[in-house]
Amino acid sequence: MVATSSTHRELGISAPNFALPDYAGRIVALGDFPGARGLLVVFWSNHCPYVKYIKRAFAEFAREYQEKGLAIVAINANDADAYPDDSPAQMQADAEEFGFTFDYLIDETQNVARAFDAVCTPDFFLFDRGRRLAYHGQFDASRPRNSEPITGADLRAAADAVLAGKPPPPQQTPSIGCNIKWRS
Repeated sequence: MVATSSTHRELGISAPNFALPDYAGRIVALGDFPGARGLLVVFWSNHCPYVKYIKRAFAEFAREYQEKGLAIVAINANDADAYPDDSPAQMQADAEEFGFTFDYLIDETQNVARAFDAVCTPDFFLFDRGRRLAYHGQFDASRPRNSEPITGADLRAAADAVLAGKPPPPQQTPSIGCNIKWRS
C-alpha cells in the first residue's frame, strides 16, 4: 500500500465549478447547494484501503453534518476501466451498503479532479458559505496500520468552525490515501 499525501492548496480560493453525474446518471452541480452554510467535496474511491478504513465513520459524519447544514458530495475520479471496483455499479452498491446520504459522483474525464488539484483518496476540500476553501486536510490521524481511533476529529473541528461562520484551525494536516488512478 503506497501512501499519497494531498497537495497544498491556498486557503480562500473559490470552489472549482463542476457538474457531474451520479452513478444513476443524475447531474449534480456546484450551484445545487445555494442554502448550505458550507460544502464538503471529497475525492473518494471504493477500493482504496484508506477509504475503506474510514468509510463507515465518514458515512456517519455525513449524516450528522448534513443535518447541521453542510452539503457533501463525494467524487470518484478513478479510471473505472482499469479499476472495476470503481465502476458506477460498484459505487451504487457501496452507497447502499454504507447508507451514503450524500451524492456520489463520477468524474470520468478527471477534469474536475485536476481543477481541484486532488491527488489522493480520500482528499477533503471544505468550502465556506461563500464557496471559498476553508480546509484541505485529513479526516483524522487514523490510518489502516496505526492505533489511532477513527473519530473524524480534524474534519469535525473544521466543519464546526465553517458552520459557525468562523475560520477553521490554522493547523491542517494533509490527507493521506491512495493516489487517484489517472487514465493513460
